[in-house]
Amino acid sequence: MGLLKDINREYEVVKLRDPSIHSKWEVMLYPYFKAMRAYRKAHAHYLKGHYFRARMISQRASRQTGIEIHPGAKIGKNFFIDHGTGVVIGETAEIGDNCMLFHGVTLGGTGKDTGKRHPTLGNNVTVYAETVVLGPITLHDNVIVGAKSVVMHDVEEGATVVGSPIRKVKQRLSDGTTITYNRDGSIRYITDSDGKRIGDNKDCDSCASRTMCKSSEKK
Repeated sequence: MGLLKDINREYEVVKLRDPSIHSKWEVMLYPYFKAMRAYRKAHAHYLKGHYFRARMISQRASRQTGIEIHPGAKIGKNFFIDHGTGVVIGETAEIGDNCMLFHGVTLGGTGKDTGKRHPTLGNNVTVYAETVVLGPITLHDNVIVGAKSVVMHDVEEGATVVGSPIRKVKQRLSDGTTITYNRDGSIRYITDSDGKRIGDNKDCDSCASRTMCKSSEKK
């Protein structure tokens, strides 16, 4: 694919994610743009078994951009890396459509696994800065991971997690309902699909809607 087509395609991705962009030509200044162009070329060589050539292309791009994407990784449509410096994506990592990573994110291995060694990200996953995701685990669709988290086990669809070790702070359900949790894991409040908040409690012991909370947990 030619440079102009790449610019047009990536501009459509960037303008949805980064309000600071003012023209499509700025896309060429984004480190991720150069890294992804190199990745696609390297990945094509990797699939043909030209492993040395593939790694040579990816390592050159890593030195130029600060983004290291192994040519064996599988990356879906509309992928975006904001800023980019320090991002590492391992060989057996798989990334779905419409995913976004921030600077300093590692999709790495634990050193204990063989074969599938790196994480799988579903569709519409966002991983914020300086987060480490390790091992052959899955972050399912619509997951959000807060900055500086360490993730070493699967995260269910629609969950927002933070910390090290991670804890769930929100859960988005398929009907549009959002459950927000206290630090201890109890439910703080629930927001329905219309944005209406049901309950607002820092401590579930004093929760006026305790029955509602318990029935939601059972689901």
